[in-house]
Amino acid sequence: MSFTLPRPFLHLAHANLAAQSAEQLGLAAVPLVAVMAYGAGATETGLLAAVQTLPFLLLAMPLGLLADRMPRQRLMLSAEVLRALSLLLMLAVLAAPWSARMGIAGMALLGFIGAIGTVAFSVAAPALVPELVPREALARANGRIELARSAAFAAGPAVAGALVAWTGAGAAFVLAAALSAAAVALLWKLPEPARRMPAARHPWTELREGARFVLRHAWLRPMLLTGAIFNIAWFVLQAGYVPHAVRALGLGAQGVGLTLAMYGAGMVAGALLTPRIAARTSPGRAIRVGPFSAVLAAVLMASTLQWPSAGLAALSLFVFGAGPMVWTISSTTLRQGVTPAGMLGRVSAVFLTVNAGARPVGAALGAGAGALWGEAGCLLLALAGFVLQAAVIALAKLDAAPSDAALRSPT
Repeated sequence: MSFTLPRPFLHLAHANLAAQSAEQLGLAAVPLVAVMAYGAGATETGLLAAVQTLPFLLLAMPLGLLADRMPRQRLMLSAEVLRALSLLLMLAVLAAPWSARMGIAGMALLGFIGAIGTVAFSVAAPALVPELVPREALARANGRIELARSAAFAAGPAVAGALVAWTGAGAAFVLAAALSAAAVALLWKLPEPARRMPAARHPWTELREGARFVLRHAWLRPMLLTGAIFNIAWFVLQAGYVPHAVRALGLGAQGVGLTLAMYGAGMVAGALLTPRIAARTSPGRAIRVGPFSAVLAAVLMASTLQWPSAGLAALSLFVFGAGPMVWTISSTTLRQGVTPAGMLGRVSAVFLTVNAGARPVGAALGAGAGALWGEAGCLLLALAGFVLQAAVIALAKLDAAPSDAALRSPT
């Protein structure tokens, strides 16, 4: 049966596309500037990524609580305004006369501020989607959200690499700020259905309630652990990839951007393939596609140590995008289906805190591995992490999740 997605949801999807595009442009431009303008290596890029991802660890739970207590549209709007301002200030850092000494530190601080917008969007949007679309259309709506994110991942690095190579970093940050401003305009017009706000309780009581629900749930618990390990391994890989691509693979800014764009292209392919995969297999098997494919992708990336090849690196990043996208859509739909409506913000925040909050841990590990063993150490340590996360999900009892999992809530 086909469901037409309602107009309010389309406003959210378009705002998501603009916000994700702004984020990806900024994230791709920052390490390129750090490596090519300031001579940063794996240690510096790893530390830079760690600072930029700290909001996921520090603010996801408070913002998730706010998402259950206040209009989610207002929360996303306020945070996106903050991101737009941080991108404009990034330009001032690059233009400052002391940028050669303070450029990396300034970019890290402003990246931290801008990431607050991503955190707010990540906890509020999954909680808002079930209010905007019927339950039967959740999988399709989640696929639409993730397809927009995939397009941003595909275009953002390539555009950022081209702009840095042709016109300098300033143009990349101007475009990112413009896209963030467009997201603000779209969120401003987003109508949110009225809902009864819960009676205020002590914040710690509500946060513990959300965490307890996830940790006691037979399906959510192993998904949480798998995602955490995946994100640690992914950021270890990212800490070493740009220096490895420049120094070992011989790529310039545009070449690095094009290979990174293959990750987004893989995400687009994964988002388009997910409905077919879901129709042909059980939810438990569909969820496992991502972790298993990540192992294959990590093997491909590690092989560039022996056979330096931009093509192998691009293929690896494509697989990294495609497989885990199936995981993202399937696991998000299952999580929305089994979580009480009044707890969606907090449960999303638990996943974001543990999974995305694992990113600074991975970035810091990548920085340490880069300092001790160079870029090769980052790639091999990442491979070990991806093998571990596949083992965790392989042992989980996700085959018990039926196709009507949204109607059940086992513990």
